[in-house]
Amino acid sequence: MRKFFQEIKADLKFKTAGPGQKLSEPSRAPRESPKAAATAPRPRQGPTDEAQMAAAAALARMEGRPKAKLPSSQEAIRSQVRKELRAEAAAAERGLDAEEGDTVPPAEDGAAALSVSGVYFICPLTGEVVRRDRKEQHLREAIQSYFSVDPVAASIMEIHTFNKDRERVRVGLETMAKYLDNICLHPEEEKYRKIKLQNKVFQERISCLEGIHRFFQAVGFETKPLPVPGQDCTEEYYVLQEEVLARLEDLRHYKEQLLSSEPVQARLDRQLRVFKPSPAAAHFELPPDFYSLTAEELRREQRLRTEAVEKASMLRTKAMREKEEQREMRKYNYTLLRIRFPDGYLLQGTFYARESVSALYAFVREALRDDWLPFELLGPGGLKLTDENLAFNECGLVPSALLTLAWDAAVMADIRAAGEEQPRSPLKPELLARVQTLS
Repeated sequence: MRKFFQEIKADLKFKTAGPGQKLSEPSRAPRESPKAAATAPRPRQGPTDEAQMAAAAALARMEGRPKAKLPSSQEAIRSQVRKELRAEAAAAERGLDAEEGDTVPPAEDGAAALSVSGVYFICPLTGEVVRRDRKEQHLREAIQSYFSVDPVAASIMEIHTFNKDRERVRVGLETMAKYLDNICLHPEEEKYRKIKLQNKVFQERISCLEGIHRFFQAVGFETKPLPVPGQDCTEEYYVLQEEVLARLEDLRHYKEQLLSSEPVQARLDRQLRVFKPSPAAAHFELPPDFYSLTAEELRREQRLRTEAVEKASMLRTKAMREKEEQREMRKYNYTLLRIRFPDGYLLQGTFYARESVSALYAFVREALRDDWLPFELLGPGGLKLTDENLAFNECGLVPSALLTLAWDAAVMADIRAAGEEQPRSPLKPELLARVQTLS
């Protein structure tokens, strides 16, 4: 049996040895197999000049960007680099500069127009309408110009308006009131008419308030260097001028005005608009003014979005979901609301997200020709807004919403039964005169 297998092996070896050769012929070089020749590696060509330029631009751009957290997988990192290089190479082929790949393309002509250009406020001092980002600067300019009219009132407005820590303002003004009370109660006492500027209480409670020094000057104080007893030096004091002692009643009035005043607040401009019936009534395009997220909050929002998948997989109670929804609603400072009337006409206005529903009912009544007509407002999904004390963000009506107005059926039936002629539209004629088409 062993001999049989040896013969089979010898026969296979002989068949695979290739063509034979006579002993008298010179030896021949072995032929290369066609397969080996076909698979021989070709010399690798170097990258083209365009590819090298694209790669250099990609690396330069990547180095110039803030470093993001890269995936831990080396293969993923290489894949990201390849994508960057391909993008830059494609830009180079189109004849574009690599840096232009990061710019935002301009809006196309067919881009949707904004539903409102921004959030605006009405200055109570000048009556001017100013955009949100210019509101505080305009108030400063208005108060500054009021110094020429009433410097005491202007300084009090400055104190209450531009010091945001209300507790610090309260403590500082109460201390200031004590100074003025002592002067009014003891006008003959010289020590009460002097206030040491370097006094610790004065520095911590009063001097830190913006506008307070202008108030001192407006009510009749002046700065004077007074000698320090027992020392060869002076210290700065506020000293009440002698002629003010004859007008102590004015001083009492200034103190009461200082304590009772409130910050000057610009009033939100509703930007009332009336639109013709439109199928795009529920479509809104809002400007950035409607969102309260700062740059830091936007970055945090990006981070929180990465956790959304994990949260979605968790089992959450109804209370947990409602709490998260309320937190989402608090991201908005303003809301744009449209009210659709039974004839299809639309009334639009801007509101604070934390305003109550009662403000919306008042807004609608002011626009009606007959403001006594009872009505109710229906939110998205037909939900009746019966609790007027709820805020818009608590009702889910932010950052925009389309509501429907419905008349009281019984009252309208009585009007029809009486045969009274109904106007073409329930809105005031002056509003209808400037009706617009919703784009």
